[in-house]
Amino acid sequence: MGWKDFKKSKWFRIATIFSSIYVLILTAFVVWMVFFDTNSLRIHMELKKEITNLEKQKEYLKEQIENDKRIIEKLSDPEELEKFAREQYYLKKKNEEIYLIEYEDSLKLKEKKKD
Repeated sequence: MGWKDFKKSKWFRIATIFSSIYVLILTAFVVWMVFFDTNSLRIHMELKKEITNLEKQKEYLKEQIENDKRIIEKLSDPEELEKFAREQYYLKKKNEEIYLIEYEDSLKLKEKKKD
């Protein structure tokens, strides 16, 4: 069977018609679904990225809530509450003086730019 006979065969004509029409339709469909559709692949990727970011934020906020619950539980004790108020807000009792002692290594010094 030569090339001319193969071109004249029924299967070659069916394959040619099938491939040209269906490949063209399939290509148009894939391009439409990937780029132009409201549920396109691009939008799915953006939404998936946003979901992962929101899940990370959710985990971070859960950790913060647990940390805050521990602090609240700790501050329910009056002695711990007084200690916290003295350390964080520099509160004092009447007739009491507070001295803040800062060491050189605890200060946040700005480094000068070297020219």
